[in-house]
Amino acid sequence: MDRRSFLKTGVAAGAVAASGGMSAPAFSQNAARTLRFVPQANLANFDPIWGTQYVVRNAAAAVWDTLYGVDDKLEPKMQMVEADQVSADGLVWEFRLRPGLKFHDNTPVLAKDVVASLTRWAPRDPMGQMIAAIQNELVAVDDRTIRWSLKTPYPKMRFALGKNSTPMPFIMPERIAATNAFSQITEYVGSGPMRFLRDEWVPGAKAVFQKFDGYVPRQEPSSWLAGGKNILVDRVEWIVMPDPATASAALQNGEVDWWENPIPDLVPVLRRNRNLLVDIADPLGNIGSFRMNHLHAPFNDVRIRRAVMMALSQEDYMRALVGDDTNLWKALPSYFTPGTSSYTEVGGDILKGPRNMDAAKRLLAEAGYANQPVTCIVAQDQSITKSMGDVTADLLKRMGMNVDFVATDWGTTGQRRALKNPPGQGGWSMFHTWHAGADCVNPAGYNALRGNGDNAWFGWPTSAPTEAAITEWYGAPDAAAEKAAMEKINTAAMTDVVYAPTGFFLSYTSWRRNVSGIQKGPLPFFWGVSKT
Repeated sequence: MDRRSFLKTGVAAGAVAASGGMSAPAFSQNAARTLRFVPQANLANFDPIWGTQYVVRNAAAAVWDTLYGVDDKLEPKMQMVEADQVSADGLVWEFRLRPGLKFHDNTPVLAKDVVASLTRWAPRDPMGQMIAAIQNELVAVDDRTIRWSLKTPYPKMRFALGKNSTPMPFIMPERIAATNAFSQITEYVGSGPMRFLRDEWVPGAKAVFQKFDGYVPRQEPSSWLAGGKNILVDRVEWIVMPDPATASAALQNGEVDWWENPIPDLVPVLRRNRNLLVDIADPLGNIGSFRMNHLHAPFNDVRIRRAVMMALSQEDYMRALVGDDTNLWKALPSYFTPGTSSYTEVGGDILKGPRNMDAAKRLLAEAGYANQPVTCIVAQDQSITKSMGDVTADLLKRMGMNVDFVATDWGTTGQRRALKNPPGQGGWSMFHTWHAGADCVNPAGYNALRGNGDNAWFGWPTSAPTEAAITEWYGAPDAAAEKAAMEKINTAAMTDVVYAPTGFFLSYTSWRRNVSGIQKGPLPFFWGVSKT
């Protein structure tokens, strides 16, 4: 029996839990003040600058703060900043910190900490790289004032410092931010509304966050990463449950309060439980990704990358991922979020129409594919990647490729994909991931779309036409010019196959009725969430 059939017909654990046949373990001493949360994956590492995994970003957003934060309209609002000003020529930015900001060791947040944090962030982030390339100097003027002087204007500065895409420019103490950007930090002293309790961290099982009483939230209403980050519980406990049936049973039985991403197969079971609520987590959805390594054979040959694009069926990927409900997915001949103002399918013909396996095989032969192993790194503890990985293994075999399927976990995937070694020496040929629709509305902060070689995201694609079109978008004088540039970006990225989109899909989230204040969005926001 396959997984989908088992979950639909069985769900034995969930049925027992819903009937009260299982006793709930005591996860905390004061359950009413503790929010128990099942995250999308294990928190295997905790450096939100070193890596770009969403699970790390989601935890980090509770622990560290940022100078700005985007709201639910993707507009940046002041967060740690009290006031800012930019010179008439757009070359000098000054930021004034709010008074009373503290780190979790009760030392004040100073301008020097901001300078060090932004200096560490910049080389790891596409927007940070752009700013660093035109930087004159980034200095602390006094304890609360930072000056960033540039050679040319950068109008999207506020967005860069408040975006939700990874890596976010979190503010850390200077001594921690002095860590090389390509090495992981080992001390977790935050600036945000919750402390990370390292002594209670058990990778693979549990991570705990505690309300920081020294945090001073803004007075504005909360909206995504903007406004007041008021924590209404004492603790948030992340309980890692990679098995969906186990997570479903725990939620139904009251062992946990909120499950970040229940799989669609179990949603009918959850909806039948009167103590639970289920909803779409984020209307902007997600874009599935087949990410190829452009440095090593076989995917260093664009013809082989195009062969994959010719052969892959987005419908196969999406049905494996979210099932037969066509309201939850759609084919996507684009790199951008459907339904948004600048969405375009120009240049996406390779993903339209019937799939052509014969043409894909001919292109593979033309490229001289010599049966090199295709090392597929597939995380089994993440339902999104596991589902897509199974489809990919079958696809590549049908194309006549030699599949080296590495079944692993999401934390190891995050470590291994950063390696540039050849596949046979600990490296990789492809892995699956996904990109939040909020990250893919336009090129700003869309690190997976960049084609700037060694500075690009994992896979390190080089695509000069894509980069030229992105530069054009940044310089666009109006919305029409931005749309025209995005059409060029989509065309160039499809031609060079920066990565292969596997489709657009929506995800669910579910929580118990005694929990309130959950916002829809691209990450779980713990501020404003209460439990009775």
